Amino acid sequence: MLRIAVPNKGALSGPAAAMLHEAGYRQRKESKELVLFDNVNGVEFFYLRPRDIAIYVSSGRLAIGITGRDLLLDSGANAEEILQLGFARSTFRYAAKPGTASAVADLAGLTIATSYEGVVGKHLADSGVAASVVHLDGAVETAIQLGVAQVIADVVETGTSLRNAGLEPFGEPIMESEAVVIRRTGADAEDADVRKFLRRLQGVLVARRYVMMDYDIRVEQVEKAVALTPGLESPTVSPLHHEGWVAVRAMVPTADAQIIMDQLYDLGARAILTTGIHAARL
Repeated sequence: MLRIAVPNKGALSGPAAAMLHEAGYRQRKESKELVLFDNVNGVEFFYLRPRDIAIYVSSGRLAIGITGRDLLLDSGANAEEILQLGFARSTFRYAAKPGTASAVADLAGLTIATSYEGVVGKHLADSGVAASVVHLDGAVETAIQLGVAQVIADVVETGTSLRNAGLEPFGEPIMESEAVVIRRTGADAEDADVRKFLRRLQGVLVARRYVMMDYDIRVEQVEKAVALTPGLESPTVSPLHHEGWVAVRAMVPTADAQIIMDQLYDLGARAILTTGIHAARL
């Protein structure tokens, strides 16, 4: 069976379980379940701490796993990302009291508190900056207030917690993170079971980004309409019983669907419908 590591808790857990469910895999019903067998699909899921998943995958005990890019890089594990999943996005940045620093070069000789010392250490080394890194678990904003560090490095979403602590981010982001599928570096890239798993997740990603759009339009307006709805390869165009009209079907980005419907209506299209896509293989 294909053995897969899945986050057991935290911000990654819920969205990962939802995506796997949409991809047709069984998921646990109780948070106490640590292992789940999906015999129909030939998969065995292991529910692990997100921070540990890269280590297990790099050992070769588990074929692939779902974790955050930040956690993968912080672990230093011999593993690599093979698919971006589009959820749990975050930006990792330095922050300090105003006037402390404005760029990574200003960190020389300072102490930086973070929960991601692997990521920060590598970033400092790549930037040629010598600074001390202190590892702290949980919220690191108080490290400056308590004099443990002059700078922190942490995930920044809205920046509200930083402002409440009297801090502000500075410099370029250290990294952009999101949920990713990972495998051991050097693993067989042609593994049929892994490729099937990835195709299913890619199908979910497509289904979330697109809707199917159907509409009727006069033949003389088809080219203009098709320019608005080119589909993935090309749209399906079928003649209608009413002479001079055709029916068009194409996939369109969900985010643009309402605007495209307005534009089609202005061209004379009618019976414009959108339908959700539940699964896809491209």
